[in-house]
Amino acid sequence: MSKTLSIIFIAIAVALIAYNVTMVDFADPFEKDSTIALIGIMASLCAITLLLIFVTSKKIQDKINKD
Repeated sequence: MSKTLSIIFIAIAVALIAYNVTMVDFADPFEKDSTIALIGIMASLCAITLLLIFVTSKKIQDKINKD
């Protein structure tokens, strides 16, 4: 997976976080649709974390292969 594709996926995950934040009812965050929005936010954060780990591991692999 190329670096640009990773950046695109991270941007999509950030957009999903922004959308889900608008869906959360802050007066009652653990009811109905707010719960689904919170799950979506957590899933997007996990996706970003995994993508950043992948990019870092690719950088390490490139440095190892270079030497």
